[in-house]
Amino acid sequence: MNKILIIEDEKNLARFVELELKHEGYATEVRYNGRTGLEAAVAEDAHWDVILLDLMLPELNGIDVCRRIRQVSNVPIIMMTARDSVIDRVSGLDHGADDYIVKPFAIEELLARLRALFRRIEIESEQNITKQTTVTYRDLTVEKENRVVRRGDEVIELTKREYELLLELMENVNVVLARDVLLNKVWGYETEVETNVVDVYIRYLRNKIDVPNVDSYIQTVRGTGYVMRSWDSRSMTKIKKERKENDYP
Repeated sequence: MNKILIIEDEKNLARFVELELKHEGYATEVRYNGRTGLEAAVAEDAHWDVILLDLMLPELNGIDVCRRIRQVSNVPIIMMTARDSVIDRVSGLDHGADDYIVKPFAIEELLARLRALFRRIEIESEQNITKQTTVTYRDLTVEKENRVVRRGDEVIELTKREYELLLELMENVNVVLARDVLLNKVWGYETEVETNVVDVYIRYLRNKIDVPNVDSYIQTVRGTGYVMRSWDSRSMTKIKKERKENDYP
């Protein structure tokens, strides 16, 4: 079931759109101002398929919301607004919107735009299957196009930040990555921001990918940061033996 986030301050319109989308089989959530809408859009556990975003919102306008979402996510965004000048349309699209619908609109038009958007996403997904890029380290595999992480045959569920942190480490095997470097690459923060968030997410990541009684995939370099080091064939044989003894696949 496709999940759609509606960020719209006109409560009657938001409710109408929500009911129509639910009737069509979509899962929906509604936020009534820009700030709470942005929080919902970029939440760690958010997996939206489309965001319907009003342009004129209280607390944070739609352009700013769209721009900030685009810093961390490629989720499709459809702008909904009463402002239909060419400048407004261009501004919305330039700041990351995928489509633009002018109020008042017929619900049939919105549904048609959603169907067209999902068709395009499906076609792109099918194309990506044939050109899947993978990154491997020991028995970990990352499928970059569909953001899937596997340990052997087991799929490991990661949040967006955990995934990006793991990918950064796996793409830089044998390179010690300082905490401030990881913070800037994964979170986009400048180096003066506290770096202990990196340590917290490394712990989260280890809890999910590591195997009990086997050395961690991620090594700590004291006083500097973290690294994934390459393993020779003898090390891999030892790892497989330990995993077999501990009944891990």
